[in-house]
Amino acid sequence: MTREIINAIVYTILDEKIGPQPLLWDPLDLPENIRMSVGIKSITMLSTDRGVVPKSLVIMPFPSVNLKGIIKYIERKDDSYRGGVTLSSITLLFNEADDLIFYKYIDYLEPVFTESSQNIVNLENKNAKSDEIYLELNTLRDNILEILDDLQKKERSISESEAFPEEKIEDDRKIGFNFKIVVCGDPGVGKTSTILKFTDDAFTRTYIPTLGVNISEKNIKIENNYVKLILWDIAGQIKFEAMRRHFYKGSEAVILIFDLTNRKTFESISNWFRDIGTYIKGESEIKGFILGNKEDLIDKRKITSEEAMKIAREFNLEYIETSALTGKNIEESFYKIAETLVKSRE
Repeated sequence: MTREIINAIVYTILDEKIGPQPLLWDPLDLPENIRMSVGIKSITMLSTDRGVVPKSLVIMPFPSVNLKGIIKYIERKDDSYRGGVTLSSITLLFNEADDLIFYKYIDYLEPVFTESSQNIVNLENKNAKSDEIYLELNTLRDNILEILDDLQKKERSISESEAFPEEKIEDDRKIGFNFKIVVCGDPGVGKTSTILKFTDDAFTRTYIPTLGVNISEKNIKIENNYVKLILWDIAGQIKFEAMRRHFYKGSEAVILIFDLTNRKTFESISNWFRDIGTYIKGESEIKGFILGNKEDLIDKRKITSEEAMKIAREFNLEYIETSALTGKNIEESFYKIAETLVKSRE
């Protein structure tokens, strides 16, 4: 599966006279418009940050080609250049649907990017042929794929062992309950991070960018019942507003998330609740939770527990404070909602 994750790699240099120039790329038939768009944006991004070259990896969107990239910047001493330094970049391109994989595992990829960038510096210092640098880019690609393959296997192993410690479930026929849960909230509140923290699986989500929805699943055990939770992470952007009503239908519970450090996201909870109530069963029958996320940012907090609990009582929902960063109360929240749904179904 990970063989399809990497779309391309582009090595770009900054030429003092003509600007950013893609020097090497893989695959060799990568269209010119992609090479140029990626090369120019990767390098010119530095000019927006006062020329400071990031030491760590950077993830950047390339909307003009419908891709994202993870970028490693390279500084190499060269007295023939102004300032005595040349700049270049390695940009690894991937589909937006796979961005969680790279966000989640960026720390695992940092060492192999660092090693390859140093090897390229050494090759450039020796005036090596382009073929040698191209081989280094291929080595980088293979190393990344090997790491991602290994991480994917570990995710599957962890998921299976944690979800069903007593019995390994081999097919869905043993699942007694399937529950669709919609997860809503304003952009930036941590919806996707919360779901990822619970499922611990960046490889199996289904992302539909044109519709603005991520779909993740996790099998859990509630007493003697095997339960599949199907989590619909619904985009909060206005441009997807017309599509939301279709995603609400068939939902058996809702999780509304706001950011404890952002009052506007808290004030939006009422709008989300009423919007959902219009399309599923009616407000009085909605089951679920309100999650106040980013509980770990104590000094930046703008909403009190009393305020949040008041609105939760008004909507007949339970309120829980969570942290997608530390994992506090994340798993407990999803297990609680699953227990509630199992009892209501029984």
